[in-house]
Amino acid sequence: MKTNIQDISNEHITKGLMDSYSQILTGLGEDITREGIVKTPERAAKAMRYLTQGYHQDAAQILKGAMFKETYENMVIVKDIELYSLCEHHLLPFFGKAHIAYIPNGHIVGLSKLPRVVDVFARRLQVQERMTKEILDCINNTLQPKGVAVVIEAAHMCMMMRGVQKQNSVTTTSGFRGAFEKIETRNEFLKLIEK
Repeated sequence: MKTNIQDISNEHITKGLMDSYSQILTGLGEDITREGIVKTPERAAKAMRYLTQGYHQDAAQILKGAMFKETYENMVIVKDIELYSLCEHHLLPFFGKAHIAYIPNGHIVGLSKLPRVVDVFARRLQVQERMTKEILDCINNTLQPKGVAVVIEAAHMCMMMRGVQKQNSVTTTSGFRGAFEKIETRNEFLKLIEK
């Protein structure tokens, strides 16, 4: 049976994460041999690998794999795209919705690819502001549309579970390129995602 170098690398990384989680649990005062905890380092390592898989994915390639020539020249909106990410400051989740619009310039993209692009950037340690810009720049640079707009609304557990403990706060970030820098186009997009 042929051994895959990638599998060996993944096993090594997972083992390192498991050891780190064991140290964290011990540092917290847990007994890592206790029945309910004994497999926690392995489960946590696998969860962290899944939650950060965006580091090993190429969002531009995802878009390029589903670009089609098309003469459609009106706004395309995919709204209410669920997203889940981890705050790079506290490793706590933040979650919410992304709304994306673009105006084609000779090419459209398969609609499922826009949520996939969101996932690529969300599945990294993040700050919402940078993630908004990364999604915007990826779509703009890859599709080269007449315009792109991205709005993200998210709740941050680092604000809800600790620190200021504000349970109902939502953070909104936005970015606009090309045609969406014009106030009329931007307002049309914002009105449509409010419905």
